[in-house]
Amino acid sequence: MNIAGISTAMSLTNTQSAYGVAMLSKSLDQVSSTGGQIVEMMDAAAMELSVNPHIGANIDISV
Repeated sequence: MNIAGISTAMSLTNTQSAYGVAMLSKSLDQVSSTGGQIVEMMDAAAMELSVNPHIGANIDISV
């Protein structure tokens, strides 16, 4: 048995696993932040419609 090789492989596996978890955590934070911003944009759009309900209701297109 090569104890040193097994130990090195286990250490590398643990490091890769920790790195993967950290990256997933960062991704989750970013998605959560983006989702919050989208909700804020939707609230702002709803507020605009309540103040000016006729804005954006019709589109005139001529070719």
